[in-house]
Amino acid sequence: MFDKVAGFLQPVVDAIKIPPPAKEPLTDPQEIDKQYRYWRLRILYSIVIGYTVFYFVRKNISLTIPYMESELGISKTQIGLVMSLGGLMYGVSKFFNGIIGDQVNPRYFMAFGLFCSAAMNIGYGMSSSISMLILFWTLNGWFQGIGVAPCGRSLAHWYTPKERGVKTSIWNSSTSIGAGLIGVLCGTLVGINWRLCLFVPAAMAIVGAVFIWQRLRDTPQSLGLPSIEEFGREECVATPAAETSEVAEESEVSFRRFLMHNVFLNPMMWAVSLANFFLYVVRYAILDWSPTYLQEMRDIPIAKGGYWVAVAFEGAGILGMLIGGWISDRVFRGRAGRACFFSMGICALFILLFWQLPSPYAQSIWLNSLLAGGIGFFCYSAQMLVVVIAINLGTKRAAATAIGLTGLFGYLSTVFSGVGLGWLAQHYGWDKVFPPLVACATVSAILFAFLWNTTDERRSGKA
Repeated sequence: MFDKVAGFLQPVVDAIKIPPPAKEPLTDPQEIDKQYRYWRLRILYSIVIGYTVFYFVRKNISLTIPYMESELGISKTQIGLVMSLGGLMYGVSKFFNGIIGDQVNPRYFMAFGLFCSAAMNIGYGMSSSISMLILFWTLNGWFQGIGVAPCGRSLAHWYTPKERGVKTSIWNSSTSIGAGLIGVLCGTLVGINWRLCLFVPAAMAIVGAVFIWQRLRDTPQSLGLPSIEEFGREECVATPAAETSEVAEESEVSFRRFLMHNVFLNPMMWAVSLANFFLYVVRYAILDWSPTYLQEMRDIPIAKGGYWVAVAFEGAGILGMLIGGWISDRVFRGRAGRACFFSMGICALFILLFWQLPSPYAQSIWLNSLLAGGIGFFCYSAQMLVVVIAINLGTKRAAATAIGLTGLFGYLSTVFSGVGLGWLAQHYGWDKVFPPLVACATVSAILFAFLWNTTDERRSGKA
């Protein structure tokens, strides 16, 4: 099976190969330190901005749901199907493009994915039939799945394990920044014409693709710098030629064997992947359905402030990721599973409070926003740390593949969070939606408990 998949993907890998190490690597320690500081900052802000723009053309349809229902005559179940199929394709794409992402230049791969995603948004915005909406959003899911792998590869190659909790939280904050900004933008545009929520973000994404192509680069070695392991030593010296070509010399067979051992046959990878499934049910249920729920059940219209609940969810999520990364690194000393356990347990409590908010408080935009922010804070804290766990278990050699596997499970959840919850809300009412969400957060916390003593690669001896 793996050989067939690898054979199918090989033409893509060949087209955008990893650049070879520079012919004349730098040798002056001071110049190496100067260049490393410059490039690490540039790589980090490039993937933060780039992935933020990916969210502009992915989380822009949530606020259009009520308007599509009335104008196009589409039911919640049908809209849920659109979101579920797009999410499923995204998860599958994350997995397969994760395998590609470990073997190609992230600069071109990420820019290509964002440009194509912009094109799919334009097609979606021009469509009116459910079949065409499904087609374009499913294809968008595939191109969106390209975005994570270049970011994971960049984090693994430019930052040491002891830095990845905080640095990954900074990068992962782009998901909340992107969703929050697009929430404000689309909350304004949707009152004019819901299709502008597709066209305007698509134009911004095309600009973002050019930015990624211009700013992002591959490994330190391709720029004449030593590897991150060599740079992380107390004395920075040039990496010997034999070491700089290490990855290039590894055979395809050994790479596959490495994937099987560190990723596919690693029980901890399956535990974190399954926990991610239930976590993502919560994440996308709140993000995708809360604006509609508030408009229908709590008389808080989207165009008159209802979108602020989604903005609060994402804004608090940024804080959750940054604080979660710091706690994982400093308090739990790399044992991210412990931080995830507490985060999802508290998240379940906030979901319960959001659901049971009594009248007249239930009509308060600010109180709803506060509780949604609590859900976002703890949910995103755990979601970010899943990426850290995946990178450390897969090591930098298979970081993108490990992220892809956890992502596949995360987006398999959209079958439930999309069409499943849409069907429940349509046929049984919104009160039947929240008990499963509380259960999902609780089950996720229990699964993270199995990762209680899992540490990063530098402590597990797998570096």
